[in-house]
Amino acid sequence: MIDPFKSKELVTSALAGRNLRNQLINANLANVDTPFYKSRDIEFETALVHRANEIFKKNDDKELKLAVTEKGHQEPWKFPDPNKSTIYLRDGHLARNDGNTVDLDVETTEMSKNTVMITALDGVLRKQSSIFSSILDASSKLS
Repeated sequence: MIDPFKSKELVTSALAGRNLRNQLINANLANVDTPFYKSRDIEFETALVHRANEIFKKNDDKELKLAVTEKGHQEPWKFPDPNKSTIYLRDGHLARNDGNTVDLDVETTEMSKNTVMITALDGVLRKQSSIFSSILDASSKLS
């Protein structure tokens, strides 16, 4: 059985990540004419999937582990880190003559996609809370 409080934790974490992405996109749009400004984004989906796998006890780890033959070896660096969100400079966009990498088309598209996801996650939270409310109402009538 899925713990409803843990699934709510995932939804609120996803909303927090989407909110931060919204802030970064707004900052990118606000700095569209700032010389040498680099467009930023956040990668939080990997951490969210990793947390969901922990909660639902799934082990879909298909990663080939690096052999550590000495205690002094450094652990391999992972991007994105499966345990936390990472803010990064969006790569692959050509800088203009002033060094700015903000692409207005990319930013508005990302803003639209992010808004749709926020709306969907908000709907999930509302549905969950209405289910909890109806369960509480029904259980109070049984008493």
